[in-house]
Amino acid sequence: MDVRRRSKVWLHFTKQNGTSARCTICNKIVSCTGGCTSNMMKHLRGHKIEINVCPVFDMLRRTSSAASSSGSLPSSDPQSAAAVTALQSESDQLRPELVGDSKADSTTMVTSPFTIAAKGKLSVQQKEECHRKVTAHIVKRLHPFSEVESPTFRDMVKTLNPKYTPPSRDYLSNTLIPSWYKVEKCNIITELSEVSSIALTCDGWSSITQDHYLTITAHYIVEGKMLQKVLKTKAVYRAQTGCVVAEEISDPYGISDKIAAITVDNAANMDVAIKRLRYVKLSCFAHTLNLAAQSLYSLNSVSQWVARVRTIVVWMKRCLMAKVVLREKQDLLQLPQHSLILDVRTRWNSLYLMLERFTEQYPAIQAASLDQRLRKNMDRDRLARLTEEDFRKAEDFINLMKVLYTSTLCVSSEKSPTSGQILPILKKLEAHLSVQDGDTVFVSNLKKQVWSNLSKRYQNDEIRNFLQVATALDPRFKHKVDDDDTIWDQIQRKLIGESTEEDCGDGGDTMQSENEDEQESQQPPCKLPRKTPLEELFAEEEAHNIVLQQSSMSIKKRVERELQIYQEVPPVPMSGDPAAWWWNHQKSYPLLADLAFSYLCVQASSTPSERVFSTAGDTICPERARILPEKADMIIFLNKNCL
Repeated sequence: MDVRRRSKVWLHFTKQNGTSARCTICNKIVSCTGGCTSNMMKHLRGHKIEINVCPVFDMLRRTSSAASSSGSLPSSDPQSAAAVTALQSESDQLRPELVGDSKADSTTMVTSPFTIAAKGKLSVQQKEECHRKVTAHIVKRLHPFSEVESPTFRDMVKTLNPKYTPPSRDYLSNTLIPSWYKVEKCNIITELSEVSSIALTCDGWSSITQDHYLTITAHYIVEGKMLQKVLKTKAVYRAQTGCVVAEEISDPYGISDKIAAITVDNAANMDVAIKRLRYVKLSCFAHTLNLAAQSLYSLNSVSQWVARVRTIVVWMKRCLMAKVVLREKQDLLQLPQHSLILDVRTRWNSLYLMLERFTEQYPAIQAASLDQRLRKNMDRDRLARLTEEDFRKAEDFINLMKVLYTSTLCVSSEKSPTSGQILPILKKLEAHLSVQDGDTVFVSNLKKQVWSNLSKRYQNDEIRNFLQVATALDPRFKHKVDDDDTIWDQIQRKLIGESTEEDCGDGGDTMQSENEDEQESQQPPCKLPRKTPLEELFAEEEAHNIVLQQSSMSIKKRVERELQIYQEVPPVPMSGDPAAWWWNHQKSYPLLADLAFSYLCVQASSTPSERVFSTAGDTICPERARILPEKADMIIFLNKNCL
């Protein structure tokens, strides 16, 4: 007597004997000893067929015309598509609650013990909504998977809704989270397929388990807003050579032809990887500024002076009585009750922050060191006394390095950290770090050391031209470009070349639509004055004459006209958003705006990848150090990309 086969995998296999089955798609024999279907399910994944697909997150799937070309289901395999359609119809049949709900509208349900019992249960939609909320709570708050099985959590859920049973740890980890990840990844693929230019940032990170991870983030502009998505945080178990990094950065989203540039740190393997991929490589400006600041440690005058300050800071942070006495002196001198900061060489701007806090709390530190409760211990530990000369050096250091610290904050912020900021900031630093007649020897050495490090950066001609064009297309810095005529001529040639290619591909319709946009852009944003009877009578003839006049204008004339108007417009305030400005003036500059968006999406630093590491550190923590890298990638992806 045959045993009933209930698994949906048998829709694609026929039983051969007790140990094997034949695939109906490729006729391959697959082992199924003891009725095990794991090998058959693994075989179907090669045909892009998923069995037991979780439908909980299907309602979050983005529907778009581009989804068919960039989605997860291939349209080139009709057998797979038909199979998935069959699975979907069978899945609907296995969910009688949905069928019952649809029939309830047309016919009156007969009251029976079964219908009365069904009223005490959640509907399928309600249960799936609860599953989505629980999964989002675990992922967004970075809770361990075991929390859904903890007695306190289940007791709380039972109190809130006695009809709902939370998912098990296995179902959450192996079904709900992967299902949500697949849906959101498909949504991002669809969204990226609809933009023209994308910039990437990439950086590496080592977890608490000493596993190396590589994070890639994508940046693009949609309707004047800068958007950011984390593409992957993948574990790498090979030596991080340039060839290996190039393979890891390989495009899994089909956007290789849209990448404008990649912002990475100054590591040599990153340089080799980007050259192999043939992308524009931009060094992280924040990392460059940090390297210039760290070069001060190589000066003997600075290292010896900083060592004396650091010794006092370390001693006061470790001594319990020193903390008590310091707090008393702060109250007495009416200083802010701030703790002292210790510098860490791998942390950006930590030396500046330590000395800034030292200058703020210097009176309290001096008063505490003279207190009888601390003098004996300080003499015993042979701590060097701080002098007024140390304090003056700290003040000079803060006044000099504050501009460098502020520059790091500018390119590390989340709001419009575009690559067009790099050259204006470098020019600002060059003027600030130039040696003046009244500078002391200590200040002069600091300036020479920092600028000698910065002056070596961004000297490549290709990168320099890229940054100059990005600066010119940033409405905040367009008047701060070196060699104005050369850069604007380069932009003009680029626009003419791109416009000529588009016209060859699109024909006259594109020219007509662009002329219509220019005609609309000439209208003022305010309410138009009322037309005279003569203007109303000949309105059609006048509009036709304008269209003919603009259509007769060559591409070169249109480009020159847009560039001239753009250069004459006053710069945007530094608080303005360049992407939003170009979006609002897109009709006035139809050719120039598209080129500007391709440069504005390029990031000045790789700090977006650095921010992902903070979430990754909370995900792969000592309490959950055994989490699989694939699950960690899913959690980080969903945590950073989903609201």
